[in-house]
This record gives sequence, structure tokens and C-alpha cells, in this order.
Amino acid sequence: MNTVRKSIFPSAQDTWASIAARELDSTNTEESIANLQSWNLHVFARPPAPADSPRAGNPILPSDILFIEPPLA
Repeated sequence: MNTVRKSIFPSAQDTWASIAARELDSTNTEESIANLQSWNLHVFARPPAPADSPRAGNPILPSDILFIEPPLA
């Protein structure tokens, strides 16, 4: 049986901070955000949206799969 890494689909309004507060409440916010970003480089390293875009300032899309725990191995 394979162990599956915990992940979520974010809501349209989610930010790194809102996900950290909801999913990783056992650590401080800055540390939780840093962990989320390091576990989700496919989102964190995404080029920023244009300034006039509704997604400006937030790289997270509702279609993203976000890992909420570190790699298992």
C-alpha cells in the first residue's frame, strides 16, 4: 500500500497566509508560509500575473494541487 502525501485544492480566495492558518496552525505563520512555499515550488516559482490581472499578487490558482506536508522520502 502506498502512502499519499497530504494535499489540497485551494479556494479562489486562498493565499499562502490563509492556507497556512487553516492547514498548519501548529507553527507560527511566517514559518508555515515558508514551509508551504518550499513544498510547492511549482506554484511559488510561477511567473507573477500581470498587474492588471485579477490574480495579481497571488500565484495560487484554484486548479493547483498544494502539498500541506513535506516530501515523504
